[in-house]
Amino acid sequence: MPRATGASVVKRRRRKKVLKATKGFWGGKSRQYRRAKEAMLRAGAYAYRDRKVRKRDFRSLWIVRINAACRQNDISYSRFIDGLTKAGVLLNRKVLAQIAVHFPQDFIQLTEVARQSLN
Repeated sequence: MPRATGASVVKRRRRKKVLKATKGFWGGKSRQYRRAKEAMLRAGAYAYRDRKVRKRDFRSLWIVRINAACRQNDISYSRFIDGLTKAGVLLNRKVLAQIAVHFPQDFIQLTEVARQSLN
C-alpha cells in the first residue's frame, strides 16, 4: 500500500480551511499553516472568553448610567434598586439605563416610586 503524503485531499482541505479563517491576520499568521493554526486557536479562545466578558461590561455600564441619573435625583443606586424591587417594578438594568439616558422625566418618576416604597 502506498504511503499517504501531505498532499492528500483531506489534508489540503483542512489547511485551506485554517488559512481561510486566518485571512486578514498579520504576517505569517495568515500565510504559514502552523502559525495560522496557533493564531486561530488563540483567537477562538479569546472570542469565547470575551462573549462572556461583554455581558459583564454592558451590565456595569448600565449600572454606572443608572447611578449617575440617581445621584442627580438625590438617591443612591442601591436605595433606588431596593425601592423599585419593593414597589414591584420589574425593569431590568438595560431598560432602566435607556430610560435614564433618553427619558430623564420618566426616570424622575421612577425615583419617586422608589422613594415612596422605601418609606
